[in-house]
Amino acid sequence: MFNKETEYALRGLVYIRMQNNSGLRPGIDEIATEIQAPRFYIAKILQRLVRQGFLLSLKGKGGGFFFDNERPDLSIKDVITSIQGDGIITGCGFGLSHCSNDNPCPLHEKYAPIREAIDKLVSTETIQSLAAKNIYITLPK
Repeated sequence: MFNKETEYALRGLVYIRMQNNSGLRPGIDEIATEIQAPRFYIAKILQRLVRQGFLLSLKGKGGGFFFDNERPDLSIKDVITSIQGDGIITGCGFGLSHCSNDNPCPLHEKYAPIREAIDKLVSTETIQSLAAKNIYITLPK
């Protein structure tokens, strides 16, 4: 459903938050290993998320990635749209550029409720709410 970059970003952010909840600031090597993502790719993704203000990082001893607890919770929708735009949430299920109630595609009637459910899910779930579930998010090695 999401592109690889978005998947890695979501998994990385949830992992970082889970570690932050334990008082830890994971570094890039740990994150890449734990979410089984290519190190340089996840580094590039997390660097961009830091520049966008979703995350903070410190270099050196005691450094790593962490969330600013003063900021509001980060919705999954914000992460998705910052990486791949809002097409997955607002786009046509058939891939047409001009699909609407007035000009529906063959899937419009059945896809519209699915798109609305996806929008509701990603708008209400946050990185923090997923991390609080404390579910093992890394893949089996």
